Amino acid sequence: MPKHEVAVIILAAGKGTRMKSKHHKVLHSIGGKPMLHHLLDSVRSLAPEKTVIVVGAERDQVEAAVEDCEIVAQTEQLGTGHAVMMTSETLETYNGDVLVLYGDVPFIPTSLMKEMIAARAGNDNTGIVVLGFRPKDPARYGRLVTAEDGSLERIVEFKDATSAERAIGLCNSGMMLIDGEKLFGWLDRLSNKNAAGEYYLTDLVAVARADKRAVAVVEANEEDVLGINSREDLAHAEAHFQRKCRTAAMAAGVTLTDPDTVYFSYDTRLASDVTIEPGVFFGPGVVIEQNVTIKAYSHLEGVRVRAGASIGPFARLRPGADIGPDAKIGNFVEVKKAKLEQGVKVSHLSYIGDAVIGANSNIGAGTITCNYDGFLKFETHIGADAFIGSNSALVAPVRIGDGALVAAGSVITEDVQANALAVARGKQYEKAGFSAEFRTAQAAKKAALAAKKGK
Repeated sequence: MPKHEVAVIILAAGKGTRMKSKHHKVLHSIGGKPMLHHLLDSVRSLAPEKTVIVVGAERDQVEAAVEDCEIVAQTEQLGTGHAVMMTSETLETYNGDVLVLYGDVPFIPTSLMKEMIAARAGNDNTGIVVLGFRPKDPARYGRLVTAEDGSLERIVEFKDATSAERAIGLCNSGMMLIDGEKLFGWLDRLSNKNAAGEYYLTDLVAVARADKRAVAVVEANEEDVLGINSREDLAHAEAHFQRKCRTAAMAAGVTLTDPDTVYFSYDTRLASDVTIEPGVFFGPGVVIEQNVTIKAYSHLEGVRVRAGASIGPFARLRPGADIGPDAKIGNFVEVKKAKLEQGVKVSHLSYIGDAVIGANSNIGAGTITCNYDGFLKFETHIGADAFIGSNSALVAPVRIGDGALVAAGSVITEDVQANALAVARGKQYEKAGFSAEFRTAQAAKKAALAAKKGK
């Protein structure tokens, strides 16, 4: 593709009323990342000269959520053409191509943007490139009426289209690339003499053709121009995103035993020969190395699981967990901000938080690292080859030495030396015959209460 300057305008001034949310529509997440950020990632790969976001309602939310972008306001909602007019001061000295995108259309790939730029660069007379698509259900989309040579003659809104025009399968996405030298002059020629009293960006096609400039069409896949206006649309976009992630994971050598039940985030990283069982959820920030098995119904976020480890079923790994090679995290185990070295086993019903556990140590069922005193967090350090008996509570800050044993049911509040045995529990005693006497006495009380109620 020839080198061509481009600036990007992202329209995000709509009120998004159908979302019924206090949050700006473009900041709702798909795969753990706001839809606007999905789009901005693709735009950054294009390396534009400028990126301008046009906002209206909830401007402060958008400004707080983005970097390296210029923000302009459309205080009155007077149409898409009017929204682009608001960038005139920001782009006053810019004469390159201008690519207009929508903040609620997050999946348009960089390759498609480059294809639009190449379409204009290939013909000096091309003033606009319109992005079209062929939906399975054209519904009420505007239709693109093209000439025999493939150039665009006009855009016809569905309500104004004839039967023959409604039969056209090529529809308007609303996105376009425009000659920046002509853009604002053409915008000045738009009229708002219509039922809505708005300036429509699509009317630029007629203005450009009146100046004898050609209008080209680039076609996108329907999924590339998926727009989001409601919670239902958001769910549909999430499903599309997840399908792509699942397909990519399996193509890269990951086994998904029930793909439709596994959910990924935008940055999930999985090595080859990883096996993921049904019902697994990956939040942001997960890295899984080779030969790891994630068993059913486990939840991972902000963690690294190293080669050969086994996780779950029903495990929860929270941010800051670093699970070492060949380690085992079993059922109903929660790990948070803890580093477990090679071969560590935490097999059942335990909470490990703010901890470091040395290689090959075994953590018995029901063990808890008591890391919080109601005000501050403290760390637990367990050495290599240690054995922590079931139902133990390790009250941080505390250190357990290499090779140490902690007896089951202990509450450890002081450091334990290497290779020592620590026992911290009440002494067991028996009272002979107490159980039978207790049952007899309680049965008599229960009978007396029943007799009293019966009177």
